Amino acid sequence: MNNLKCRPLAVMLAAMGAAASMVCPARADHVVHITAGRPTSLPAQIPTTMEGITGEQVEDRINASDSEDALKYLPSLNVRKRYIGDYDHAVLASRASGTGNSARSLVYADGILLSNLLGNGATYTPRWGQVSPEEIERVDVLYGPFSAAYPGNSVGAVVDFQIRMPDQLEAHVKLSGYTQGFRQYGSDTRHDGGQASASIGDRQGAWSWWLDVSRLDSNGQPIAFANKLVSAGKANNDGVPVTGAIADKNPSNADWLILGATSQVHTVQDHAKVKLAYDIAPALRASYTLGWWRNDAVRTSTSYLRDGAGNPVYGGTINVAGRSYALLASDFAPSRGALEHVMHGLSLKKNGRGEFEWEVAASRYDYARDLVRTPTVAVPDPATGGQGNLTDMGGSGWNTLALRGVWRPLGIAHTVEFGVQRDSACLRTRVTGSADWIHGAAGKPVSRFVGDTRLTSVYLQDTWRITDAWKTTLGLRREQWQAFDGGIANSADALLPFKARSEASWSPKAAVSYRASDDWSVKASAGRAVRNPTAQELFQGSIVNNDIVNSDPALRAERSWTSELTAERQLDKGSLRLTGFHETSRDALYSQPLPSAPTVNTVQNIARIRTNGLELSYQQEDVWLHGLALTGSATWADSVITGNSALPASVGKRQPRVPDWRATLLASYHAGEHWTSTLGLRYSGRQYGSLLNNDPNGMTYMGVSDYLVLDARVRYRFNRQWSGSVGIDNLNNRKYWAFHPYTQRMLVAELKFDL
Repeated sequence: MNNLKCRPLAVMLAAMGAAASMVCPARADHVVHITAGRPTSLPAQIPTTMEGITGEQVEDRINASDSEDALKYLPSLNVRKRYIGDYDHAVLASRASGTGNSARSLVYADGILLSNLLGNGATYTPRWGQVSPEEIERVDVLYGPFSAAYPGNSVGAVVDFQIRMPDQLEAHVKLSGYTQGFRQYGSDTRHDGGQASASIGDRQGAWSWWLDVSRLDSNGQPIAFANKLVSAGKANNDGVPVTGAIADKNPSNADWLILGATSQVHTVQDHAKVKLAYDIAPALRASYTLGWWRNDAVRTSTSYLRDGAGNPVYGGTINVAGRSYALLASDFAPSRGALEHVMHGLSLKKNGRGEFEWEVAASRYDYARDLVRTPTVAVPDPATGGQGNLTDMGGSGWNTLALRGVWRPLGIAHTVEFGVQRDSACLRTRVTGSADWIHGAAGKPVSRFVGDTRLTSVYLQDTWRITDAWKTTLGLRREQWQAFDGGIANSADALLPFKARSEASWSPKAAVSYRASDDWSVKASAGRAVRNPTAQELFQGSIVNNDIVNSDPALRAERSWTSELTAERQLDKGSLRLTGFHETSRDALYSQPLPSAPTVNTVQNIARIRTNGLELSYQQEDVWLHGLALTGSATWADSVITGNSALPASVGKRQPRVPDWRATLLASYHAGEHWTSTLGLRYSGRQYGSLLNNDPNGMTYMGVSDYLVLDARVRYRFNRQWSGSVGIDNLNNRKYWAFHPYTQRMLVAELKFDL
């Protein structure tokens, strides 16, 4: 395996050769670059790196159970999806941003913001559940903050899902199921699930409509494990003697005991979407989108511990090999969640490819219900009642308003874009006690966090085709950021306010391309991005002696300069691209120990992080033989902390969750008109989870490991209407971690009907 870690490109090439030797002739599609005229809201005329994949290609070759699976093989991207239906930790990582930085990328669906900018981190993931794989027309990615049309959260990437809108009557029904065997520590279990979806749409005159519904019933594997450091035990021989504790090493290679498996999630998610569009005139369309997502989730735990009578042990003081440990309610805590989110999008758009185009768009994402119940006393199973806490985020959400225009002066080779935008976020978190954590009503207040942020922006961007060979884009964005109505309360429920803030920033952008020949082109891009603190980063802390502590309301915004230089060659039915990229981020926002209290972590600014890297991307049809399509990528990144006065020992260390290497390969082959076979590889190299890089053991709970994962899929089209597929993710059954364990070998089967 050490050789594989050092040679990811060699692994990709070897797999390409293996795939070529397995197949016979037919037609194949492939991942494609964005070209003008494709249905995307991204600014495709900017000469910078953009890539994408169509919904048909996703359906044909990828085991896509969730919408984020469409990104699985695109260059430099990684979604930390732990199990099918992972709704609260599936963070998108990009070239210079790890899976702990959810606020450093933007995800949209038809221009509606899905990124959860209420906070930054694992629990503030994009709302992937508002898009089902079956309704994707295509998904496109803009790498880096090179468009003035997007706020500073675009520093990593902008992902744009385009949802189907039919030209004639069409309907689709899909049934799918999966099964996974999971072995880790003392767990040897099987986890199954299923999904059903249906969609229908039509166009009749000026009206067009689309309806999509789905239900996912998923049983995920355990994703956390109760543990105790051996050094924390007291050598007093107290407590109930137990067996079943498993000796292991934690990420820092300290001895600890694994006591049980926790957070095994059973999630039932319902999704519905309605899209309506009316063509007021041939080039003027009004559209409305209503999205609804509901999730009922139950997290259970299993103790490995047994007392002398063989009964499982979940609480009290235990004795393991003469050392005593106190089991806390949080060690095995189950939980129950009831969530219901509603999304609205409304737009009026003139888009006739004429001299002047414009759009007015508004959206709202509403936490209509978001309640999580957790016990505060040790319970042996999720059906056992008792005291607990209720965490209610109902009333949280965000809304956007944008006025955009495009001007193409007649007879002049310019495309001028301009706009005004307002993005607002509202955080409402209330924790109360309850006599019955399963069914009880909210009782005495425990804590409360509130706060609003608002970003008002104007931008101007001009793309100028100077000659047939030269093209350039210059842009400028002005942002006015506000944080207000922030406050925190403890059990007294007396809200202590934060002082309101307002700051302004400028973000210039530039890109240029030169077509040296019919086959070769060179592109260069540079841009500044200002990523402002989120409400969660600003307003969550604690109260001591009626003062707010462990929170910094004066957090500075992240300020990043990003640049890239690309050489691209057009191949016969494909392309080859090499991109060098550089990013310098100042005042990066990370949770780290307080200098005055090293045992307390809070969000602080890191003075400087520097990232240099190379990205290789390749795609081509009919490689070596007719019908074989290959897409592959390899990314090397050297991301280092170069300044941090709050934690000087971190200087010179690698940025957490940014691996040295990433690589993907997707080999797809069509045999005749009916069969499609696919092999995929995903590789991630060495990385760390801590700012001090003092977690060398990645192959354990809370560790961050490297991995090489093989995926396979076979699809058969019975006729024009019926198709079926069988796939395996993680065919080589690799055990790998990103704090939590990823899925092990998983079999997925689908049956689909298309009208």
